[in-house]
Amino acid sequence: MNLTSDFVDSYEEALVKNIVIVFLGLIINSINAMLVVTFFSNPIFSRDSRYILYINLVMNDMIMIFVSVALYVMSYTLRFVNFPFCCTLLILAATTFMISPLNLAGMAIERFIAICKPLHHHQICTPLRTYIFISFLWCVGAIPSLADLILLFSTQPASFFRSPVYCYPLIVFPTKPHQDRKTYSQVIYMSLVWLILIYTYCRVLFTAKKATSQGSANKARNTILLHGVQLLLCMLSYLTPILNFVILSDLPAYRSNMTFLIYLLTNIIPRLLSPLIYGARDQKFARKIRERFTCKVFILKIVPS
Repeated sequence: MNLTSDFVDSYEEALVKNIVIVFLGLIINSINAMLVVTFFSNPIFSRDSRYILYINLVMNDMIMIFVSVALYVMSYTLRFVNFPFCCTLLILAATTFMISPLNLAGMAIERFIAICKPLHHHQICTPLRTYIFISFLWCVGAIPSLADLILLFSTQPASFFRSPVYCYPLIVFPTKPHQDRKTYSQVIYMSLVWLILIYTYCRVLFTAKKATSQGSANKARNTILLHGVQLLLCMLSYLTPILNFVILSDLPAYRSNMTFLIYLLTNIIPRLLSPLIYGARDQKFARKIRERFTCKVFILKIVPS
């Protein structure tokens, strides 16, 4: 508990931080809810693997933002909560955290097939295969959290799971001797994921540029680069353990404020920009959003007889 007791915010600082986080969370989830309603109200989108993957990304970000903001507020308002409730929130947060970059990689591969093999796109990227791929993503995303949970069940007594805990990942799951080792493993894992995905995107970009004609080369490049921008925004959240490890160790007196800024810049802001970049650029999706959510003004002109 020394991690939290030595660096306590004042009432004004805590209030401002929580208002900012909750306000941004409400804005992001309101925008994402508008995208979800647009998707499910138009059956044409549910038959296209491109939009199925996109709406899975949006719904995944909605869950992550809701759970993440709830955990942040709980860290100020609820000192202790029941372990099952806390564990459920942490598993949801960790799973959705893992899914976002993998979902973006799937979206890039789908565009790669559509650009480089347009005649086989409808046979390869069917809605059924897309839903199978999404199920696979959720299973892969849940594996690290479930592994931590199994390890916890094997090392802790039964009384631990009935006791109230402080709902924070580093305190609930690992004990103090294992925190540094887990931080090192997170840094190594995130670095490998970053390098693999960046390499994949570069290969997709150059292959798509060669496979398309000169007239459509710019469109292919812009489409793949768009997914690359989304990936970079999403992968900022993977820098959180690295930034915490590097910055907080050198500036322990500013732990609370630096943690807030890192969380805001790497987890909240990218989730605000990423769905808008894709949803606003797609003409079909943007048109359906305008048709459903913009106010329509009818002018009735009465001509006297």
